Amino acid sequence: MAGGGSSRTDSGKKKARIEIIPLIDVIFFLLATFVLFTLSLDKIGSVPVQLPKAVQNPTQQKPDEDMLSIQVSEAGTFYWRIGTGTAPELISAGEIAPRLEDYKNRFQGKAKVLVRGDNKAKFGAAVMVLDEIRRIGIQQVSVETNVTPTGK
Repeated sequence: MAGGGSSRTDSGKKKARIEIIPLIDVIFFLLATFVLFTLSLDKIGSVPVQLPKAVQNPTQQKPDEDMLSIQVSEAGTFYWRIGTGTAPELISAGEIAPRLEDYKNRFQGKAKVLVRGDNKAKFGAAVMVLDEIRRIGIQQVSVETNVTPTGK
């Protein structure tokens, strides 16, 4: 072999090359399409809801002298008080139903009950009081969410 030339083993084929510039163009096109699509979306529609307005009820500002207050304590005792001028009276669980019946009969149609609890009152005792109120048929019932000292 004369001339010292080397022979090509790949028989004249070129190696494949990945071109990065067209790939970048495609990625930018997809990004621009995504951005334009998201900007053209309408805002999410929602169901119109009328929320209640906070108003101060003038009847809540002055204490109701006919309202019954039953307080449940941590020890499972109950305190009974009608109005704000009297001191709470310690009563047993068995006295609640007859007293509620008497209270409802005395204040026909104006019977209002506030169920209260001290800072460690058991929920079961408060539910028992609420069940008795419902069984007696008193319609105006409130549950106080402020914690008060026992017997106040």
